[in-house]
Amino acid sequence: MDALSNILFSIIFGNRYEYKDERFVKFLAVVEETFHIMSCPWGQLHAILPGVMDYIPGPHQQIPSISKELISFIRDRIKVHEKTLNPDAPRDFIDVFLIKMEKEKNDPNTDFIEMNLIMIIHNLFIAGIEAVTATLRHGILIILKYPEIQDKIYQEIDQIIGHDRIPNLKDRANMPYTEATINEIQRFCDLVPFNVPHQTTKNTEFRGYFLPKGTEVYPLLYTVHRDPTKFAAPFKFNPNHFLDENGKFKKNDAFMAFSAGKRICPGESLGRMELFLFFTTILQNFKLTSETQFTDADLIPKLRGFLNAPIHYKLSFIQRSFKFTP
Repeated sequence: MDALSNILFSIIFGNRYEYKDERFVKFLAVVEETFHIMSCPWGQLHAILPGVMDYIPGPHQQIPSISKELISFIRDRIKVHEKTLNPDAPRDFIDVFLIKMEKEKNDPNTDFIEMNLIMIIHNLFIAGIEAVTATLRHGILIILKYPEIQDKIYQEIDQIIGHDRIPNLKDRANMPYTEATINEIQRFCDLVPFNVPHQTTKNTEFRGYFLPKGTEVYPLLYTVHRDPTKFAAPFKFNPNHFLDENGKFKKNDAFMAFSAGKRICPGESLGRMELFLFFTTILQNFKLTSETQFTDADLIPKLRGFLNAPIHYKLSFIQRSFKFTP
């Protein structure tokens, strides 16, 4: 979690923190607590029925105060960026957004306003850190269950990357089996099966149904990821869902791990990069084993809050040994 957080800090704020830095530790604690409360049953009910739950005691009542603390931290960092901004040399995401804000400041329909910047950063930290962490845990559990998949990834890593350098993003295009496995992990774990709530911005007619402006809409990603017309074995883990007959990676329009449309997750590109680099770096250096003999039932995602979470498990990281030829 700390490593993923520092990646976001570098991209959004332009710098990273030492893992024991008090501000860093406090920030992560606030992010974790916010996510925990928002994903518990009380938090979910509050998201669905805010007009009712605002008057009912419970842990969800802490969300405004905790979020206020997080938003205050973000706003303070934005103010620092505004004072030191050089439009000709943007340093990070905030700088780029501020430059766009200035260009469109006279456009009444622009989406580039400070509150949107704050909420984008807020959502990236709340959802981004936990989403990638949970997906990695799902993925490691799956390859513990299927060591033959782990062996195929080893072969691809050894062939394309080797052991004299660390993985980089250019390797993705040459590693179809690894890429297919990561995509299948995301499809199979179906991290956010009910997606996040959306809202119609105008009166809308969809397939004979009238949806008034302001209607909350929940796109059920579960129904897509388990669609038998799109995946040969939707309830089984199979990297071949993303491979063609020649073993090349193939996209699937039914893959919606990051949602779809204009409201697709803003962290999709970053999430894909992180998953590839973390998986390949781990498997380049370690063989993953566990004393537990996992069953198919162990792999079935367990809905906790609005995320599908893997079971808790123990594993060992065994340093891989290599035979070098002169």
